[in-house]
Amino acid sequence: MKQMYSSQFYRHVLPSMISFAFTGIYTIVDGIFVGLKVSDTGLAAINIAYPILAFILAIGTGIGMAGAIHIAIYKGQKEEDQALSVCGNTITLLILSGLLCTLILWPIRSWLLTVLGTEGIVFNYAQEYLNVILLGSVFHLTACGITPIIRNYNGSITAMNSMIFGFTANIFLDWLFVFHWNYGTAGAAFATVLAQVLSLIPCVIFFMKRKTIFKNIKFQLNAYLVKKIASASISPFALTLSPSISIVILNYACLTYGGTDVVACYAVISYIICIVQLLLQGIGDGVQPLIGQYYGAKNWEALHYLQNKSYLFSLITAILNFLVLYPLRHVMPYWFGASSASAELFAYGIHYFYIGQLFVSFIRVSISYFYAINQNLNASILIYGEILLQTLFLLFLPQIMGIDGIWLSVAAAQFILLITAFFLVFRHSQDPAKKHA
Repeated sequence: MKQMYSSQFYRHVLPSMISFAFTGIYTIVDGIFVGLKVSDTGLAAINIAYPILAFILAIGTGIGMAGAIHIAIYKGQKEEDQALSVCGNTITLLILSGLLCTLILWPIRSWLLTVLGTEGIVFNYAQEYLNVILLGSVFHLTACGITPIIRNYNGSITAMNSMIFGFTANIFLDWLFVFHWNYGTAGAAFATVLAQVLSLIPCVIFFMKRKTIFKNIKFQLNAYLVKKIASASISPFALTLSPSISIVILNYACLTYGGTDVVACYAVISYIICIVQLLLQGIGDGVQPLIGQYYGAKNWEALHYLQNKSYLFSLITAILNFLVLYPLRHVMPYWFGASSASAELFAYGIHYFYIGQLFVSFIRVSISYFYAINQNLNASILIYGEILLQTLFLLFLPQIMGIDGIWLSVAAAQFILLITAFFLVFRHSQDPAKKHA
């Protein structure tokens, strides 16, 4: 049986990791093109404005993953009709939420950028970027939310191909809008929106080819299912958004204690670390359909095996990323058009983040595992705990250590969270329902 579980693990996890990696690179492409064409100022503008886009993407991921969780559990319980109802309700919620994001955020977009700390030319570049991003909210949100659903209908390869297709289109469109037509940050935003539209094409084809799904899916909202989806969306929403909240907090600290060079340095750090974190999240979210189905079927042996394999694979992934990226620390900043001052800061500061990713390898899988089995309280403790701890450390560490204190606050918060995750996982393993696992 273990050989079967292992085969299932890799079939789900590897395409998911590739999809998540391309999600990270997707964002980086904008940074590279804008950094090379507009310099540190444009790079800083996108980095400061990005959390608003990340908020939209997090809503899509939260709704999509919540629907996916219940689809998996219902499928494990052999309730296929209920699973299809959840599927239809989730897609409807994605589209409606995307439209609402545009209607709500558009009137306050300038205020949001001011709150995030932009001013002068950085504000102008950031607003040009955000104007286009907000108009395409429904495409961002739907593209992010539909892929977890597809993975739960054995569509891991389609989800991966969708992201690769969108990523490839984004590179060409960034070159066209930013380099060829000189549209700057607005051009990068146009490229991102259009690439998201194109990435939806394989997803639509996937559903149309599955006649059983396409004919029986129910899009009319059901109050009971909407409530279940909304409740389950809290953890994956927060998990997706938390890195961007960290970016906001750390951007503010960088502006306060270092200025534009430090903000540009952290922009590059956040891009690189984003890929590592997304790979780790890809492991947890990739194995989610299996965990949800086995949880619904009460197959504790499979759950126990997949949980342990996820932890080991996540740690190995974090170590391999360190071995690949560490020798490139003096080169990577220049890929983004960073100045020599920002590049020097990067080569030193990235050390703290490499160490933190070893802790994150356990934390991320724990969070994904908890929300896959509907243990949202444990997942939320780990997600919101990271934001709270980072904020607390940033109140005093930079005052004592300067810029080093900014970087250390991240690793220190992640170390404490690692201990918390160990405790929560151990406590959950003592649950009577799993003692025989």
